[in-house]
Amino acid sequence: MSDTNDDHLIEVPIDSQELFEGKFLKARKDTVRLPNGEHAEREYIVHPGAVVVIPFLEDGKVLLERQYRHPIGRVMMEFPAGKLDPGEDPLVCAQRELLEETGYNATEWAKAGALHLAISYSTEIIHIYFARSLVYTRRQLDKDEFLDTCEMPIDDLLEACRTGKVTDAKTLSCALWLQNIAAGAWNLDWQRHSASTA
Repeated sequence: MSDTNDDHLIEVPIDSQELFEGKFLKARKDTVRLPNGEHAEREYIVHPGAVVVIPFLEDGKVLLERQYRHPIGRVMMEFPAGKLDPGEDPLVCAQRELLEETGYNATEWAKAGALHLAISYSTEIIHIYFARSLVYTRRQLDKDEFLDTCEMPIDDLLEACRTGKVTDAKTLSCALWLQNIAAGAWNLDWQRHSASTA
């Protein structure tokens, strides 16, 4: 696949303008030259990037969160996650978010991969991490953050994904990783890292 020549698919940016800049997101509109020489406009969201963490508990369960998500008006079940600060290393972000949202530090971490969440209208990339050897200290939620944590056996999580009780895209992607790791089809490269003190 690496030998494939994609020149006949590439769009070349020829102009770009900012449509909106908020505290968190930006919106842009680019004019691009298509492979056939015609022009088109592309509107998209510029996102700083994020992490998601799959925390393994000692009893074989995983730790999830339940949080209200305003854009869709629902409480969602999902893995701990958060956005990157400018210039922040994704692992450092993962350690910080796990501690802040769940109260757990982990001494063993494995990076699974990356997820492009919405490729047609966002630059967002989510770095997927697994964490184990968890030690509870205390949660450090932001003042505007309200969420519950819950423990779930992996099989129950997979069933919740199958039945539509879990519909969050990043959590569904993480469930694919979990399923393949549990089946022995995929492996993780675990590394020891100092517990975060965020």
